[in-house]
Amino acid sequence: MPAFTKDATWLDWDANPTRPTFKVPAGAVDAHCHVFGPGDEFPFAPERKYTPCDASREQLFALRSFLGFEKSVVVQATCHGADNSALLDVLAHSGDTARGVVTLTSDVSDYELARMHELGVRGVRFNYVKRLVDPKPDEYYRAIIEKIRPLGWHVVLYFEPADLVEKWDFFTSLNIPIAIDHMGRPDVSKPLDNAEFALMLRFLRETPDVWTKVSCPDRLSLSGSPYYADVVPFARTVVEEFPDRVIWGSDWPHPNMKKEMPDDGILVDYVPSIATTSTLQHKLLVTNPNTLYWS
Repeated sequence: MPAFTKDATWLDWDANPTRPTFKVPAGAVDAHCHVFGPGDEFPFAPERKYTPCDASREQLFALRSFLGFEKSVVVQATCHGADNSALLDVLAHSGDTARGVVTLTSDVSDYELARMHELGVRGVRFNYVKRLVDPKPDEYYRAIIEKIRPLGWHVVLYFEPADLVEKWDFFTSLNIPIAIDHMGRPDVSKPLDNAEFALMLRFLRETPDVWTKVSCPDRLSLSGSPYYADVVPFARTVVEEFPDRVIWGSDWPHPNMKKEMPDDGILVDYVPSIATTSTLQHKLLVTNPNTLYWS
């Protein structure tokens, strides 16, 4: 009997994805993915807002090889709260082909941080998406930033457009490298020049240490797979204006999808539609993530 039962409406990740026709460059990094448990070995957090199916490191490594990637950046899934054991287990078994972005509490010790750094952690994630977590006060996050600053880590911010408006003064005052998840989740039903996306672009223009992931078209699109055509103009705009500060990730195993589960091979085939030259593709998949996580 498993220790956890996934939510009744949970959608499992696709165990038989399409083999992509786009061949990623040598040294490519999937810069945003997760693991779930397995729950029997790495229990899910009591405060979680969802209970997923299992998605192990072995399954992550198998998919990475199938898609043609050499390295991964594993981001702590919210179902594990601030217990990073499953993520650290991935790093410990990766042979230096994986890096991690963890969730921390403000009482984390210097010893714990040093151990995480040794294993390959290079960032901490602050999640502002309220249906997934309950965000803390600004000072809570500032205390964590001061603890990670000596290690040279960066902050990953996950927010939606309204959060950027609300937290603008805080986000622009952090004085530490930042990586934004999924372009700040633009509303792609609006015109490309809408005010919310303009604010996101302003954040990138005015803050040289801000990077963004041009990932998760499946979460943003209304037109859907396989082309995610309504997301392409937004992602292409970012890739072409900020070619040295964009990274891409699969988001496997795709937490909390409500309608359909994406095909990871199709997501890889989406890359050339937003990075339209071999130079842009190499920066997006190789140069930039290696600079942010392995340099």
